Amino acid sequence: QVQLVESGGGLVQPGGSLRLSCAASGSILSINAMGWYRQAPGKQRELVAQISSSGSANYVDSVKGRFTISRDSAKNTAYLQMNSLKPEDTAVYYCKANVQRRDAPWSPTDYWGQGTQVTVSS
Repeated sequence: QVQLVESGGGLVQPGGSLRLSCAASGSILSINAMGWYRQAPGKQRELVAQISSSGSANYVDSVKGRFTISRDSAKNTAYLQMNSLKPEDTAVYYCKANVQRRDAPWSPTDYWGQGTQVTVSS
């Protein structure tokens, strides 16, 4: 099986920064795209940023210029650097990875982490 563990969330004041990490472990042959999603209370989960295996990234318009996604393929880990945080960034942030498992490389599968809370408030 495959597990994703997020870390780095917390409480920060408006204008502050946080760095989220997502570490994948288990029976991993390779990881294709990795992405960060968020879900605020009463709202649908939305894609925040995504990065391909080649390092190509895309972002939702509301975070462009403030958030940066990156990955360390050797560590099977993705990061989300969040700067100039706003109260509207408050949400539970989830990591998703599309993984080719060693025991089933022909069938890439999406896995999700458990989520980490980010609260932006003064």
